[in-house]
Amino acid sequence: MAQENLADSLVALLPRQPGAGLFNPWTQKCALDSAADAVDRRMARLRRHFDVAPRFVLVGEAAGYQGCRYSGIAFTSERLLCAGSVPRIAREDRFTSRPLPFSEPSATIIWRTLFELGLAESTVLWNALPLHPFPDGRELGNRTPLGPELEIGLPCLDLLSRHFSGLPLVAVGLQAEKAMRRLGVEPSVTVRHPANGGATKFATAMKLFARRVAAGRR
Repeated sequence: MAQENLADSLVALLPRQPGAGLFNPWTQKCALDSAADAVDRRMARLRRHFDVAPRFVLVGEAAGYQGCRYSGIAFTSERLLCAGSVPRIAREDRFTSRPLPFSEPSATIIWRTLFELGLAESTVLWNALPLHPFPDGRELGNRTPLGPELEIGLPCLDLLSRHFSGLPLVAVGLQAEKAMRRLGVEPSVTVRHPANGGATKFATAMKLFARRVAAGRR
């Protein structure tokens, strides 16, 4: 499968209308989207994100409201895209009607770490649950995905692991690790999720892992 088709193939495996408590960034429009073609823009960003020969695949837990819900890329916020801080994607103007751009702390930490390690240009980001799970009646919020919801993302994770067979797969958090193991895929390493005070542990674990890979050890 060509790299340019991977994004479309992944999204095709997801429900277009996932139901209550879940939002599909690549098929659904949000009230805070300022562009009429917001869905198409998110899909275009995802295609550009996968237009690379990566050295790592980082897999998180689920899409977040401050990041992927509006950007279309895991661990990537509107603020980073407006600053032109994301490889392969040109600097963009605002694309939500929020007074200030959405800024996701985890996204900032992850991209900063990748740049420090010299890996930002050659890393692919994805989520075990690519959809955004939100609490009842509060779309601008995050919640831990339920077991059956994580099952939704398994076909995508399977495709991703087969497409990038042989590459190190990094589980960002225990939920991502559990999802990989349901498929019989062993993550090369599980690192602390940077949220809730985990920034230093995440960065330290990634630096150690990058050294292992540089030495030819997965």
